[in-house]
Amino acid sequence: MDRRARWHLAQDVAVAALVAALGLAEVWMPFESVQGAGSPVLSTVAILACAILLALRRLVPLALVGVPLTWVACFVATGGDTQVLFFGGFLPLAIALYSGARHGGVRVSATVCGSVFASVILADLFVPELQGPSEVFFHWGVLLTVFLIGIGMRVSERRAVDAAVRATAAEADAREAALRAVAEERARIARELHDILGHSVSVMVVQAGAASEVVDVDAVAARKALEAIRTTGTDALAEVRRVVELLREDDHGSLSPQPGIARIPELIEQARGAGLAVDFRMDDTSDLSAGRQLAVYRVVQEALTNVRRHAGAASASVRIDRSADRVDITVSDDGDTAGAVRPAGHGLIGMRERVSLYGGTLEAGPGPGPEPSGWRVHASFPTGAGS
Repeated sequence: MDRRARWHLAQDVAVAALVAALGLAEVWMPFESVQGAGSPVLSTVAILACAILLALRRLVPLALVGVPLTWVACFVATGGDTQVLFFGGFLPLAIALYSGARHGGVRVSATVCGSVFASVILADLFVPELQGPSEVFFHWGVLLTVFLIGIGMRVSERRAVDAAVRATAAEADAREAALRAVAEERARIARELHDILGHSVSVMVVQAGAASEVVDVDAVAARKALEAIRTTGTDALAEVRRVVELLREDDHGSLSPQPGIARIPELIEQARGAGLAVDFRMDDTSDLSAGRQLAVYRVVQEALTNVRRHAGAASASVRIDRSADRVDITVSDDGDTAGAVRPAGHGLIGMRERVSLYGGTLEAGPGPGPEPSGWRVHASFPTGAGS
């Protein structure tokens, strides 16, 4: 028995003990609620038996059938000469009815509730003290209210459990989708870096060939070629480190270079062609490595795609700012403030992964100001080759 079951058993034992104490006090003091001239000893036995059964109401729900059967047996054994009790008789029946409606399976609940209702109907037919109109209205009103409360609690709990299960499943699905999106984006980045490396090696081979041709006749040209090889090799080694970190399987794709800074104006024109007014400003970032240029390009591409797809904006602003050691990309729009609750798609996850690959950060949310205005994506990462 786990801790929760032990706690429930302790609660049920406490309730049963309270009912037994009230019932015994009612019989032996006695209370004014006692009707009939039956045996107090027999009533005491019935009260204690019902208390034991109530103590098991959640551990063994079917045992609650014994509560109405106990009083029916007393009535039959005495030929109808039994005490009619409120705390010792009616209260245990009401608790059994509530517990039957609230706990247990459908069949058990139907059996318990049916037995309680059947015993009360028999009492109404054969016990004169219960046949008055006010008495009938009172005990049936209470019993039906208790029954409906138990059913209502049962349905509410079931709905809450179902909602919790659905929420857990949805959270698991969302987590799995996010992980899958991260894996797909990392694979995409790895493929693109593979192409960049292939292009860089091709450039190094060409420069090395040129240097070997002119080394004896033009030392300056040879030195420039070797410097180009050194710069290209440094950038390529930095990209190799990132490819290894992604633990990617080799993908022998095309060795053509991936998009870079020079192709961002094409993205701007595409957005303008789709009816979006774009204000574009970009500092000189041509000296960035191929990998960083690709990262800048993808951030702008994904951000503009999200503006057209989700924002409902009429205009957008694209800013690429270059400082001594950082590059900052800011894409904002004038969409409705409802954009503040735009669902985060896989594109945002991909942008964050791509920026973090270079030691940078990405922020996405409502635009700055006293009131949120539109949507703003801001990415920032260092420009150093070793970063």
